[in-house]
Amino acid sequence: MIFNPASGRGRGARSLAAYRTLLEESLPGSELGITSRPGEECELAERALEAGADVVVAVGGDGTWGNVADRLVASGLSHVLLGILPSGTGNDFGRNLGFNPTDAREAVRVLAAGHSRSVDVGRLDTPSAPEHAPDRMESRHFLNLLGFGFDVAVLDAAAQARFLKGELLYKLTALQQLFRFPGIRFALEAEGGAVRDGRHLMLTVSNGRYFGGGFPIAPHASPWDGRLHACRIMDAPPLRRLHLFNLAEKGHHVTSDRVEILDARRFRLTFDAPPRFEMDGDLRQASTPVLEVRILPSCLRVVAPA
Repeated sequence: MIFNPASGRGRGARSLAAYRTLLEESLPGSELGITSRPGEECELAERALEAGADVVVAVGGDGTWGNVADRLVASGLSHVLLGILPSGTGNDFGRNLGFNPTDAREAVRVLAAGHSRSVDVGRLDTPSAPEHAPDRMESRHFLNLLGFGFDVAVLDAAAQARFLKGELLYKLTALQQLFRFPGIRFALEAEGGAVRDGRHLMLTVSNGRYFGGGFPIAPHASPWDGRLHACRIMDAPPLRRLHLFNLAEKGHHVTSDRVEILDARRFRLTFDAPPRFEMDGDLRQASTPVLEVRILPSCLRVVAPA
C-alpha cells in the first residue's frame, strides 16, 4: 500500500486512519508505505516490485495513481496488479472505472474482492520533467489524461486557493480562469493525417471519460477502447467560454462548433515553445515544442468494481 498524505490538499492525511482501519479489517497484513515528498510513490512502487509484490495499491488521487502505474508498466511485470483507493482532489481515473470517490469503505471492499480488468495506458514518448524535479527528464506513461492551456491555468489557480477542495475547487477556479486565461496556440496531427491548428482555449488527450473532478470531457472514451481521444476547444470571448464550460459539466460541449474530438492511436502535438502541461493532475514541463503521444492497449491490470 503506497499512501500519499498530501493528496487532495490534505484529504489524504485525514483519511489515513480510516483507511488503515478498513484495510486491517479486510486485508490484514498489508504493508504500508507513506510518501514524504512529491514523486516518492515512484520509488516506493519500485521497492514493492523488487520485494516481489503481486498487488501494489496506490492511495491518493490521479497523480499518485499515475505515478505508480508508470512504474508498474515500465517494469514489464504484466502479472502485477494495480489497486487504487481514492483520497485525491479529482479522482477521475477511478470514476472511469466505476469507483465512488467519496466511499472509502466501498473502495476497500472492491480491493478485497480482487476483481481485475485490463486497461489501456497512454505514453508520452517525448521527455518531460515534473515541476518539482526539473532536471528529471523522462518519457512517461499516464493513466487518465494530458491537458494543455486552460487546464494548466486552472491547476495553477487551484494551487493558490486556501479554503476550497474537491470538485468545488476545480469548478470555481475554472470559472475564474474563463475571464483571465489568454489562450494557447498549437497544431494537432492525428495518426491517419488529420491536422488541426490555430488558437485554442485548451486541449486534452484522454484515455478515460472524466477530468477536472467529474467533467466528461471525452464522453465516448474508455480506458479499454484502444484509442486516445483528443478534445480541442477553440478560443472564444469570455461569455462564450462560460457557455462552453456550462455545457461541459454534462458532456454537452461536443455539440458546439467550437469543439472537436479526434480519436486515434497516436498524436503529434506542436506548440510555439516547449509547453507546460498536466499529466494525471501533476504539472510537467516538456523538453521540446513537439510532443509524441500514443496508446498502449490493455497493458495494465487494475483492481476494479465487477
